[in-house]
Order: sequence, then C-alpha cells, then structure tokens
Amino acid sequence: MIKFLTDEWIKALCQELNRSEAYAQAAKNWEGDFYFIVEPGGPVKEPVIFYVDLWHGKCREAKLVADEKEKQPAFRMSAPLSAWRKVVEKELDPIRGLMTRKLKLKGNMAMIMRNVKAAQELVNCCTLIPTEFPE
Repeated sequence: MIKFLTDEWIKALCQELNRSEAYAQAAKNWEGDFYFIVEPGGPVKEPVIFYVDLWHGKCREAKLVADEKEKQPAFRMSAPLSAWRKVVEKELDPIRGLMTRKLKLKGNMAMIMRNVKAAQELVNCCTLIPTEFPE
C-alpha cells in the first residue's frame, strides 16, 4: 500500500498514466499542468499540494510541492481529503465533483469539459494504485 498524501503516491500515478494506452489516447490533445490540493481538515493539518505536468497523453513530471509559489500551473483543483478519496476510489466522477462544487477549480473550465474522457482515464489510473488513506 502507498500512503496517499506522499511524493511516492503522486509518482506512482505518473507511472500509471505513462503506462496507460487509454489515457494516452484520451489526453492526446491535452496541454496543461495542475496543482491537486488536499485542503486541511481531519487528519490533514495543512494543505497538501501535488503538482502534475500533463502533456499530450503523458505525465512529464509529478511531485509533492512544499510551497504553492514553486510553480504556476494552468489549473488548480482543490477539495478536502474526503472528496479526493471518493475520486480516487471511483465513487465521485471528477466532472460531477466540479459541477456539485465538491471539487473547486481555478483555470479554464471549458478546456476541462472538452477533455472529460481524459479526466476519467486519469481517475482509472488512480484506482490502479494500492492506496492507504490517512484516518
């Protein structure tokens, strides 16, 4: 099991994305990097920030970021741990999460909506990682 809020976890996701032919096809036109931010609450005492650089169906970089000012990603998606857990466990579709405001987005929503299949394949890759969530 890989602990969710770790550099090891986000690097495992990058590997799964780069192995996935379905993700490569769905995201072949995608150009944009993300901060995926786990907001404080419950076992999360301060924000946890994952940086992921996604480019034409590949993950070029993924890491845990200590300082939000380190990068200037095109997109920032944030939510509490409970919502992220539902996304990773495929109980919450990320697009539905955005529409119901369980996930918050800063960035071009129209671009996200044109790439729904890429978002779904990214979540499929998340489900392949044996994940241990903090309690």
